[in-house]
This record gives sequence, structure tokens and C-alpha cells, in this order.
Amino acid sequence: MKKITQITLAALLAAPVTLGSLSLPTSASAASATPVGPITSQSVKGPAAKAPIAYTESAADFAQFMQAKYNIQLPQQITKGDFIQAIASITEAAPASVTDKASDSATKTPSFTDLKSGDSAYDAAVSLYNNGVLTGTEVHAKDQLSTYAAVFIAVKAAGFKELAYTYPVEKTAKALAKVGINKNRVQGQAAQELAAAIDTGLIPENLYPALLKGGVASKDFADTLLGRILVSQGKYKHEIGRSGDADIFSKLYAAYRTADLIESPELRKIVDQALRDDLVTGYNLKDSRFDSNFIDELTLTYGHDNIQHAVQLVGLLRSEGIDADVQFQPKTSAFIYLKEWGEPKETSDYKVTQIENGNYIASAKEYDIQFEFNNVADKVRFNDIVLKYAKKNSDSTSPLILSSWWQPLYYSPTALANYPVISNNKIALGNYYAQSFSLKENAKAIREGFLKLAPDANITTYDFWVDQPFFNYLNGGSE
Repeated sequence: MKKITQITLAALLAAPVTLGSLSLPTSASAASATPVGPITSQSVKGPAAKAPIAYTESAADFAQFMQAKYNIQLPQQITKGDFIQAIASITEAAPASVTDKASDSATKTPSFTDLKSGDSAYDAAVSLYNNGVLTGTEVHAKDQLSTYAAVFIAVKAAGFKELAYTYPVEKTAKALAKVGINKNRVQGQAAQELAAAIDTGLIPENLYPALLKGGVASKDFADTLLGRILVSQGKYKHEIGRSGDADIFSKLYAAYRTADLIESPELRKIVDQALRDDLVTGYNLKDSRFDSNFIDELTLTYGHDNIQHAVQLVGLLRSEGIDADVQFQPKTSAFIYLKEWGEPKETSDYKVTQIENGNYIASAKEYDIQFEFNNVADKVRFNDIVLKYAKKNSDSTSPLILSSWWQPLYYSPTALANYPVISNNKIALGNYYAQSFSLKENAKAIREGFLKLAPDANITTYDFWVDQPFFNYLNGGSE
């Protein structure tokens, strides 16, 4: 056997068996916290492909998200009070008793003419009034919600009020004409607010007929406005696109290309000491600002280090008829690099730090892709697709996508059949966090070790569901 003088993280993670006297990790991720022992022509033109159809979030999508994240479910017959309470919840409007830091004076409670303390919509109305979303003291909370009233509230809640009031008469009339609304039907600031709602997409084209008709707002109309408010405030799903988007591959490459090794020196000092103490065998560093905010029941997280693998994985999902939201999350994977593996060679995406015993702590650039599937059935299918097309097996010669691992890593925050349960041991400092995966029975000791190293840090341990091959790896298996 040739002498191995350089072992990259990708090589480590791909190794299925013992190489000579070298005991190489077989993990699909350095997040493992449980020590393991040695692992023993010419192109032919065909019919033009149809361009992928751009996905547009529906009222049902928004309703599902709000129920999952905010426990909001509008009734079929919506009152203005229902809508006001939903707006206050999703915008997390400050309560009436907050103090204005600039003036150091308490915000005054408005005197509503038709609402009193204790009414179901009172607290929400006070909050929205103090945040400039409601502008009058007569609320009509028990009235049925009208389309126009919903828009007037939504445009201010979404943060477009100042933009709206810049609209001159001609620009306002032009925007209203897109819907077919005569300029004499609504005027002044109300017309400006409608115009801004139209131009910003707060009112999508599929709602134009309802807006033109006016009258009582439907549940779909209200759910869509609420969802668009979340989008406008950056509180909806955080994603780079959908797997079916025409430009999703370019976005994946761009996200990977602009990601660097995560530093966070203060946090690394803690978890590097955990490596030195053999408390864990590896950890990941991530940035919470890349969290997807997806719906847990529909979400899977998939880890890897080769961006071409991610591109092919998304292409694989498309070929299997699965469309999903896609979020890219930069990740740095750290583990112990043994001195007997030879002199490590650093690159911009792979750094090492020598420690007291002559070994190294290696840090490598990786990523997580989070998928939110359209339904649980597609989420369940993902496992079969990966096992068939994206996992190496010693007894199989079937073609696989590029850079498939022996122990691929993907996991769910909610229970899935045939997914074993493991633990995540997590330390957070500011936006950055370190996590190390372990068997459940080892989690308590790891948490206690973290607490000794950093008693003031935000340390959490929780269970989640992982694919069987990675669970086998945590138990010392090679496949």
C-alpha cells in the first residue's frame, strides 16, 4: 500500500475500511461525539424541455406556516378583530407599556371608543396603534373584515407606509389601473396605500379580482396578506430557492463559493478544548442567521462537503418528481487529525492547528442543505432515494451520484419511521453555535463536560431523528 501523506476530510469521510495500520474515521460528518474504534459522443437533439414553472406561495402555504409557527388559524368568517390579533402576533408588535428609549417616556395607551381592556382584540389593537398600524380610535373589531380594510392595515404592518405616501397622483392612478380600479373610487392616502400594496406585491395578481370586487375579505385573501407581511418583514421561510427553480444550481454554487470557514474564536476555544479532553471526537460550527425557518414536520437537513454533490442531489430530487424549498447553510467541521496520518496540507477551505500531543485539530469547509418538502410523503421518500442513488455499499455496483458517502448524514427534527433517535449537544454564543452529535446514552456526559468548560454559555441537548447509516456509524459500523 502506498504511504498516505495527505488525507483530506472528504477522503476521511469516504473511507469504508481500515487502510493498512491507519484507523480512519468513516463518518459522513465530523459532528460525531461518540469515539469509535478502527473501521475495519455526439449530442442528439430531442424535444425541447419545458422550463420549470416558478412556484408561488399559496394562501394554503401561508396558512400552514402560520399555524405551525404562530398557532394562528383564521376562521372562515373573519372579523376585523381576528385580523388585528393575527397581525399583532406575526409582527410581534411591541405592547403599549414599552418605553420609548429615544425619548425615555412611556408610550400612551389609546382611548378606543369601541374597545375596552379585557376585550379579545384590545391588547392587539393597542400594540398596532402604538406601532402606527392602526391610526384611529374606532376599531370596529366585531365587524366582518373587508378587503380594503385588510389592505390598509397590511400595508402599514408590512412596513410600506412611508413608501406609500411618496406616491404622486399619476403614479397612484397607474398602479390602481393594473387592477382595474378607477382613480375616483378611492383617493388620498387610502389610494396611495392601495397603490403601494399593488406595486410591492403585497397584493399578488391572483388577488386582483377580489380587490376589484371589494366587499368582505375571504379567508384566502386574509391568509395571503398575512403571509405577504411575513415575507416583507423577512419572517417567512429563509431559502435560496426551490429545487424546481431554473436557477437553483447557480444559487447553490454562489452560496458555496461565498461561504468561508467559520471562525468564532471564543466559541472554538471551548469546543477545541472538548476535543483535547476527548469529550467529543468532532463538532460542527454554524451560523444561526442561516436558519431556514422551515416547518419542522416537512424538513430534513442533509450534510456534505462537495457542492457538486448538492447540485446532483437536487437534480436527483427533480428527476424523482420531488419539489422542495432549499436553504444553504455554511458549516465548518472540526475533528482530531492524527499525526501518524502524515503532514496535513492546508488550503483556504482546510486549516489545522497542532495541539500538545502532536496531533492536530482540523477544520474543513462543509455545508448543510435544508429541504422543506411539499408534504410528509415526499419527506419519507427521500430516504429511499438516497439509499438507492446516493449511498455507497460494499455489495452494490449500482451507479451513484457524485461523491456519495458510505454514511450519508440527514436528519429530521420530528419523528420518522426507520430513523433512529440520537442527540445533539449544542453550545451557542451570539449568532454562532457548535454542535456535536452523539448516541442518546452519551449526551448527559457531554452536556456536563460542556458546562464545566463554559458554565455561562447557552448549552442545550435535544433528541432528533437521523438516517440509519449515520446511526450505524455512531455505533462503530462502516456502512
